[in-house]
Amino acid sequence: MQSKTDKKPLPHPERPAKKADRNAAYRVICFDKTFPVPDTLLSLLKYEYLRQELWVPLEKKDGRVCVLIDDPQNIIKRDAIESLLKTKAVEYCVAEKEEILLFIDHFFKAEASGKNRGNGEDLSVSEADHNIVKLVDDVINEAYRRRASDIHFEPDIRDHFLNVRFRIDGECIPFKSFPYEYRSAIVSRIKIMSNLDITERRLPQDGKIKHKVPDIGEIELRVATIPTQGYVEDVVLRILTRGKILVLDELQMTPETLERFKAILKKPYGLILLVGPTGSGKTTTAHAALHMLNRPNVKIWTVEDPVEITQKGIRQVQVHHKIGLDFSNAMRAFLRADPDIIMVGEMRDYETAKMGVDASTTGHLVLTTLHTNNAPETIIRLLDMGIDPFSFADSLLCVLAQRLLRSLCSACKEPYHPAEDEFQDLARHYGERAFSLLNIAYNEKLTLFRPKGCPACNGTGYRGMMGIFELLTATDNIKQMIITRKSMAAIRKTATGEGMKTLLQGGILKVLRGETDLIEVLSICMR
Repeated sequence: MQSKTDKKPLPHPERPAKKADRNAAYRVICFDKTFPVPDTLLSLLKYEYLRQELWVPLEKKDGRVCVLIDDPQNIIKRDAIESLLKTKAVEYCVAEKEEILLFIDHFFKAEASGKNRGNGEDLSVSEADHNIVKLVDDVINEAYRRRASDIHFEPDIRDHFLNVRFRIDGECIPFKSFPYEYRSAIVSRIKIMSNLDITERRLPQDGKIKHKVPDIGEIELRVATIPTQGYVEDVVLRILTRGKILVLDELQMTPETLERFKAILKKPYGLILLVGPTGSGKTTTAHAALHMLNRPNVKIWTVEDPVEITQKGIRQVQVHHKIGLDFSNAMRAFLRADPDIIMVGEMRDYETAKMGVDASTTGHLVLTTLHTNNAPETIIRLLDMGIDPFSFADSLLCVLAQRLLRSLCSACKEPYHPAEDEFQDLARHYGERAFSLLNIAYNEKLTLFRPKGCPACNGTGYRGMMGIFELLTATDNIKQMIITRKSMAAIRKTATGEGMKTLLQGGILKVLRGETDLIEVLSICMR
C-alpha cells in the first residue's frame, strides 16, 4: 500500500491510519514478517521494556532512525526514546498496539540465542498474560462478527508462526499470523477456558467454552485440541449456533418438498430420518420441524451432542459419554418418561437405531439424524447395520437428505448469458428427460450469474449459505423394496419416478434461479 505522505517508503507494507486525524501526518505501518531485524538499534533495548512502552526502532537510514509508536504526539515518550537512542534525528511512524507487539516479538525471536531457536522454547509469555487473554478473546469476537463457523489455530513449525484461519461459508480463510512463541500460551489459555488438562499435550482433548461477545451476549464454542507433528498442538473452536430458531418456511426448500415434508410431520407416529454430512444443517432442520410440532399438549424429548439450539417447552438432554449417558441410554429413559415425540441427535450404532425403530412402531413420532450421503443410501446403511427390514419398512415415514451450498454474493454477483454448451451441461446433470419438463428454453434472454468478488464477500464471490434437499417418502413401493432388500439404484429409480428431486437437481434449480453457480453445486453434490 502507499504512504500517506511523500516521504521515502520503508521496505514493508503501509496502510491508511485507523486512528484519529491527529496522527494523519504520520506514516502508518503494518506488520511484515520479512522485515529485517535492526540488530544495532536493539542492542541496548530490552524485550520487556519495549512491550511495556509500546514502541520499537525499525531502521536507520540517511542518518535518521525510524521508530514505530502508538502515539507519536506523546512528548514524554518521545523524549525518552530520543534519550535512549542518543539522537534527535528520529522519524516517528504509527501502528496499532497489536502491530507493534508483533514487530517486537519478531525482532527478538530472530535475535534469540541458538539454544532457544533449537529447542523451540517460548519467550516469557504465559496463558495468564493479559495480552494472551485479550488476543484469544479478540480472535473469538472477530470470528463471530465475520460469521465464522470454526476457528483454526495452526502452529507452523517451518516458518515459525501461529496461523489462524476462519471457516466462513464453508471455506477456510486466513485471518492472522501470531508470533510462534505465543503457541503454548494460547493453547493453554483455551484449555483453561474449556476446563481441559493443560499438562496433557500428547493426546487429543475436547471441551466447551462459554464466551461473552460484547454487545451480543453469551455464545458457546466446542473445543478440540489435537497433537500435531513437531511437538505442537492444533486447536479448533466450533462456534455453536444459538439464537433464532428457523422455521420450515425459511429453509429454502422447494414448495413441493416443503408441502410434502409438512404433511409427513403431521403423522401421529413413525420414523423421520434427516441425513447428510457434518455441517450440512441437519440440526437446524430438526429444530425447525420440532418448532412446528411444539405445542402445549405435546411432550417432546430430545437427546443431542451437543445441545446447540434450545426451545421453550421442549425437554432437552445433553449426551455425557464419560458417565455413560449416551444416545441409547437416553432413548431408553425417554420411553419411560411419557413421550409423544422423540428427537435423537444421531443414530451411531445398532442399539440406538433399533430403539428408534421400535419407538416409532409403538406410537411415537421419532426424528433422528444420520451421517449418509443421500436418501436411498440411508435405507441401505440401516439395513446393513442389522435393522429388521419388516420393522424398518413399517416405521419409516421419510428420509430427508440435505446439503449446504454457498450463495452468490448479492453485492457483486455478475449476470451473463451462458453458451449453449453450458446450458446443455446443466440439462445433462439434471437429467435430460426431467429437465425437459421444466420448460426452460435456451434463448438470448436466458441469464445466469457467476461469482466476481468484493470486500463484502472477502473476494470469494460468495456470501451466506442455503440448503438443498432430497425428500424420499416411504410409499408402499418403497416399503416393499425395503422388505425385499432392493439395491440403492433401484430405490433411487423408484423414488425419482414418484417425484423425488435429487440433491443435484435441487442445486441446479438454484443455479437457474441465479442463487448460485454450477461449479459450487458440483463441488457439493454427486450425480
